[in-house]
Amino acid sequence: MSNEVPAEWSLLTYRVLRSAGWYPGRSVPLDRYESLLEEYSELEIHEAARRFLGEFAGLATDTWTPGPLMPQSPFRFTPCDVDAGREACAEIREVFIRMSESAGTRLYPIGCVDKGASYLGMAADGSVYVGNGSVELLAQDAYEALDKLAVERRTDAPLPFVLVGDHLELPADFGATPGPDGVPRWSPEAERVLRLAGWQPGRAVPVDAWERMMREADEGYVMHEAARRFLSEFGGLEVHQKGPGMNAARSPFRLDPLLAKRDFEIIESLSEDAEVDLYPLGDLSQGNFYVAMAEDGAVYVGMDDVELLAETADEALDKLVRGIR
Repeated sequence: MSNEVPAEWSLLTYRVLRSAGWYPGRSVPLDRYESLLEEYSELEIHEAARRFLGEFAGLATDTWTPGPLMPQSPFRFTPCDVDAGREACAEIREVFIRMSESAGTRLYPIGCVDKGASYLGMAADGSVYVGNGSVELLAQDAYEALDKLAVERRTDAPLPFVLVGDHLELPADFGATPGPDGVPRWSPEAERVLRLAGWQPGRAVPVDAWERMMREADEGYVMHEAARRFLSEFGGLEVHQKGPGMNAARSPFRLDPLLAKRDFEIIESLSEDAEVDLYPLGDLSQGNFYVAMAEDGAVYVGMDDVELLAETADEALDKLVRGIR
């Protein structure tokens, strides 16, 4: 398989598409889409749309948590929902009648941006338009359109990312909460994700019930002071995320020690392997790993085996959010 970046694409575009599931030579069947739209919308696919969708149909970034590979305009390349009925297809037909009138040429749906707020339509000559009713020309051909969706802020992206080299970053004025030393506790991205999950400076929740229920589940569970401080600030938070991270997949995580209350033997085994006393904080990747803390505040992850995630809680949270292992 070739790893050569197409000449029309930036390195960011290539990384976004590869992370979304594209690869050279990709080919997907289109019969279901074509038959639905032709039967219910009277929209007939043209050859340019067939070539594009045959290579890119099904790719999507609009469910990714914003991160270093997030395109400026999150997209979904499907002409319609595979389970769409007559009514949904009729709505697509009405939208694309208006879009085609605005463009002055017949457009076929190839996807959407901004979670469906705007549609992508392709003309028979391969040019791509974006809009919802009225349209604007996005690009003269499909590969140029893909690069613009990845690199240029064509639509309302989830965050005001700026291109830095071959990746996207939050702007410098999107700050993070400073610690006691005045240095930001974590990255601006972690700040945003944690705030959306319900954290705020000064957050404090009671931990007595967790401590009591864990001891009732197994006498071996003794909450140490580092875990108590962490759970008081972050306990109960859930972060739902997916997509590529800095060097690992971005996975959802939950900060609730009760998730491990029936697994004392596993936590005990992880403690033995780490050679420290670990107390569970929650889980990672939908229960595939536990997140636990040592008495010195270091954070570990594991299930069958254990690894040190970070020396401090703040660094661990930043790594969990940004997909760093």
